[in-house]
Amino acid sequence: MDSTEVRRRWAERSGAYSPAYYAHHGPNATSEAIRERLEPIGREASILELGCSSGRHLAHLHDHGYEDLHGIEINPEALDVMAEAHPELATQGTFHVDAIQDVVTEFDDGRFDAVFSVETLQHLHPDDEWVFDELRRITDNRLITAENETGVADRENTDTDAMNNVDGVPLYYRNWKDVFTNHGFTEIGSEPVKRGTLRVFRPVRD
Repeated sequence: MDSTEVRRRWAERSGAYSPAYYAHHGPNATSEAIRERLEPIGREASILELGCSSGRHLAHLHDHGYEDLHGIEINPEALDVMAEAHPELATQGTFHVDAIQDVVTEFDDGRFDAVFSVETLQHLHPDDEWVFDELRRITDNRLITAENETGVADRENTDTDAMNNVDGVPLYYRNWKDVFTNHGFTEIGSEPVKRGTLRVFRPVRD
């Protein structure tokens, strides 16, 4: 499956793992863990979520006083769902309905104090791994990832190996610590979360 097809399937997603699905489930323990990891940089921080869907993690931040919130989401239905589930976030946040690959290049260097993803970068096709360098460019203080790392230690080629285990959409297992330390970050913390590992990175200063 090529990169274009992966993007198309997520843009048209319905049912499980769709914006409506996540709105129904609402914020969870991962939302809380991300908020705790963002506390050192303060509630005035500009924050971008990659693959924000209908906004359950951003809504949790908004409910705890964060206001400068941004999201990228490929599924156009997400904003309609967000408007119903989290109306204040929908009107006060800034959202880009497009693929991550088509948005990150538009941001200035160091545009966001913090960037985070939850089970999103694990679906990024190997052809689009240049995005990792863009994340280094636009992140000023913190990068937080909560991604699936199941079986990474048992895989010889963790950068490109995929399993079609999300209703036909590939999940690319990667060693996220290695990925981002190889793209200009240093890891400053990690902890297990549901279906993955939450890792906190800081950009390496020149």
